[in-house]
Amino acid sequence: MATLFILLQLAIVLAMIFIGAKVGGIGLGIYGMVGVFILVFIFGLKPGSIPIDVMLIIVSVITASAALQAAGGLDYMVNKAAWFLRKHPSRITFFAPLVTWLFTHLAGTAHTCYALLPIISEIARKEKVRPERPISVATIAASLGCTGSPVSAATAAILSKELLGDKGIGMTEILMVTIPASIIAILVASLVQNYVGKPMEKDPEYQRRLSEGLLDAEEETASEMKTENPHAKWAVLAFLLGVILVVLFGIIPELRPSIDGHPLDMSTTIEIIMMSIAALILLVGKADVREAMKGNVFASGMNAMVSIFGVAWMGSTFFMGHQEVIMGSVEGVFTTYPLLFAIPLFLFSIMLFSQAATVKTLFPVGLLMGVPPLVLLVLFPAVNGYFFLPNYPTEVAAIGFDRTGTTRVGKYVVNHSFQLSGWITTLVSIGVGYLIISFLY
Repeated sequence: MATLFILLQLAIVLAMIFIGAKVGGIGLGIYGMVGVFILVFIFGLKPGSIPIDVMLIIVSVITASAALQAAGGLDYMVNKAAWFLRKHPSRITFFAPLVTWLFTHLAGTAHTCYALLPIISEIARKEKVRPERPISVATIAASLGCTGSPVSAATAAILSKELLGDKGIGMTEILMVTIPASIIAILVASLVQNYVGKPMEKDPEYQRRLSEGLLDAEEETASEMKTENPHAKWAVLAFLLGVILVVLFGIIPELRPSIDGHPLDMSTTIEIIMMSIAALILLVGKADVREAMKGNVFASGMNAMVSIFGVAWMGSTFFMGHQEVIMGSVEGVFTTYPLLFAIPLFLFSIMLFSQAATVKTLFPVGLLMGVPPLVLLVLFPAVNGYFFLPNYPTEVAAIGFDRTGTTRVGKYVVNHSFQLSGWITTLVSIGVGYLIISFLY
């Protein structure tokens, strides 16, 4: 009977995740909270831990990013990136993904790639390169940039005291593993993708659109450069200062204030720095704070926070309520084969649509099941599994921005343009990360 109750509760948890993901937006967090209500009020489980630190870090980082967007800083960066890509059009398949990865790595959110995708598509088409090739890798690379970004919600979750922050994993380890692993994975995916698909002149969908005159009418709209705020560059410099400070304080704990004989924890450090940087951005960028709240960066960040609030709390409530049973059923599996923990990370990320929510929900489980902290760090890219279904906003946008029709969803849905790049970057980055920790630790 006890097992039946546990299975029933698990079914409710999965149902809430599925319904929330299907509703979209903040629905994931809302239905996650419905799951908490059912588990606590109906089944009598003790509420799990609320991921307060992660949520506050998301608020602080997203506030700074939203201020940067309001000051025109993102447009400034996009214009510089577009200039660089147009200077090297023949290498668009290799350079475009590296640029979107860098943008995400600095800004902490993959949604910065929206402004770059139409530019990438336009440059590829003019260079007679099948747009699917650079766009597919660039879209995946943007998500990969979150797993290791000093200011992303997912990295912040890892650095929190409840997860790896007190297990010897700091900013130094994260950057040493994720940066080389990500860059190598992106280059491998770009090399493979460079040979995928028919040349544009032989692609039937492109030829159909060309013959029907669907392309020329909007020839230059994708390449229009947004007018820059003359103060935007100062806003960018202020934001980069925040990123540098986060990295420095993460790498050199002695630089942080001493509280009760110990360096201030990294979660609190990030929160203080990034909220302060938000004020500096608004000041030097002469931005309207009301505009910061209207941008898509702020909206996506708040969506992530609500999602983590509901889903991570629901997952924590369920797991802590049945910790002994769950641990007993898989005892020794992940201790003996820790890399297998990539499978639940990947599967949950498909349902949760959030790297940070996946990290906060499953990393504590991995630690309790005996997965070494360094291996969890290596498995970090597995939380990008939401590329598997082509319904994540960046993928949907990428398909729409490729007006040639080469970036698309196949007949069976899962055979879409991002699948190959997603698997390559995930597997290669995990493999390279494992080699790094094997040699260095």
